[in-house]
Amino acid sequence: MTQNLALVAEALNASARDADIAARINAARARIEGRMVFTTSFGLEDQMVTHAIARSGADIEIVTLDTGRLFPETYDVWAATEKRYGLRIAAFHPKAEAVEALVARQGINGFYDGLEARKSCCAVRKVEPLGRALAGAGAWVTGLRAGQSAARQATPFAEADAARGLIKLNPIHDWDAATLNDHVRALEIPYNALHDRGFPSIGCQPCTRAVRVGEHERAGRWWWEQSDQECGLHVAKRGEKPARAA
Repeated sequence: MTQNLALVAEALNASARDADIAARINAARARIEGRMVFTTSFGLEDQMVTHAIARSGADIEIVTLDTGRLFPETYDVWAATEKRYGLRIAAFHPKAEAVEALVARQGINGFYDGLEARKSCCAVRKVEPLGRALAGAGAWVTGLRAGQSAARQATPFAEADAARGLIKLNPIHDWDAATLNDHVRALEIPYNALHDRGFPSIGCQPCTRAVRVGEHERAGRWWWEQSDQECGLHVAKRGEKPARAA
């Protein structure tokens, strides 16, 4: 990307303050050079963004990371989404040899044994495929919301991800859960049946449970450990913190 990442992010954040999701997506597409890639995990947030991209007609690739450990309900909503919007969502799978080595080293469910073991599994099944999905892209579109967790509370619309050399876009960063739910219902957007069973955040089946009354949205992710409930996808590579525009 030849554009100055921080300056592009700053301009997009200024234009997005009072804009709706469609205007944000179109403004980003008009400003950012090269490929734009949206990674979906088929949660409510991502379904909302998929709907907006499909309806906008913007040239944005929609892809997913198929870890091999997803819920059956996730595959169901994947199929329903393709049918509803008449599109194909490209799947990026972990490399077979890397999964084989991981399982040989730590066992089929070795991620329960400690934080580093879990991060190793996420690295093989999610982070490495993400790298391939974003290779050469000028922008990465996500469904992150500031209200999802304490770690995400400062999430802006646009940020300069210097480590990956692209602009990271979060079109519904300032939406609350009620607004999101209202839009999904009103627009009759396909959604994962697990959301009706107490799963506000859905990842791999062995690593996700329903949340209890009073718990935050991501409490059901990696619940057996004391961590920040992140898998590494939204953390800069090699421990670097992405530059973030004001």
